[in-house]
Amino acid sequence: MTASRTTESSLLTLDDGDTIHVCQDGPREAPVLLLIHGSASSARSWDALVPLLTGAGSGAGAGAHRVVRVDLLGHGGSDKPGEGRYAVPDQARRVGEVLDRLGAGRAVVVGHSSGGVTATALAEERPGLVSALVLVNTGPNLGAFIATGSGAAGPAQWPPSDEQIRQLASTGFSRPGYRVPDALLDEVRAMTPHSFAATMQATRAYMEERALPERLAVLGKPLLVLFGEDDRRWRSSSAADYRAVPGARVELLPGLGHSPILEDPPRVAGPLLDFAAPLR
Repeated sequence: MTASRTTESSLLTLDDGDTIHVCQDGPREAPVLLLIHGSASSARSWDALVPLLTGAGSGAGAGAHRVVRVDLLGHGGSDKPGEGRYAVPDQARRVGEVLDRLGAGRAVVVGHSSGGVTATALAEERPGLVSALVLVNTGPNLGAFIATGSGAAGPAQWPPSDEQIRQLASTGFSRPGYRVPDALLDEVRAMTPHSFAATMQATRAYMEERALPERLAVLGKPLLVLFGEDDRRWRSSSAADYRAVPGARVELLPGLGHSPILEDPPRVAGPLLDFAAPLR
């Protein structure tokens, strides 16, 4: 019998009382890929990539995975509390609890942008849950950040206008003038000023404590780093810093920017599936 590949969307109330939105796709008995979105985004940012990972996009059952996507606290369909609890280790703890609740077991954990920071924290907090890590355009340290001077809307101007959101999102793509998908505008608009500011501050605080390659080097987890070569937020040359992690694979993606999962999903799916195959 063919396993269902229909997206299953659910809300899980965790031990701390926070409700987290979760999506699952692909055969439930297949190896697990956990996808973690970046700041001011949600599980929807992976929509175009998911069929390529579950086998639904090619009919290649041998490459099928069970894909789990989580809306981090403050994002998408998850709770957006007005107080603290947005620290990166807390976000990682919730993601680990989601995997526990789903009975998913060990997963290859994939993070885009700041989602890679949460993925790293999950590997630190719950190493038994993480079989390997894939970081997509996750800057290794704050020194790699490219200041944009965009004047993007902050908590003092909320809700931001569509133009302000598009300005904020514009550096997420390789081409100036790229038409930012309306779904992304919706995700930013759905945040609160506190959840927006607190999640950004939490990522910065975590990276100020210790650079990601330094954290990852001691964990002993297989690592794949994919980086759009034309990233306008993080210097793509900084991807080489991850070579400090023993055995790390680092691949630059020419012609793509900060969001290759949106700009060219097949070019992300190919190396990701190749990397994950021996771990099945």
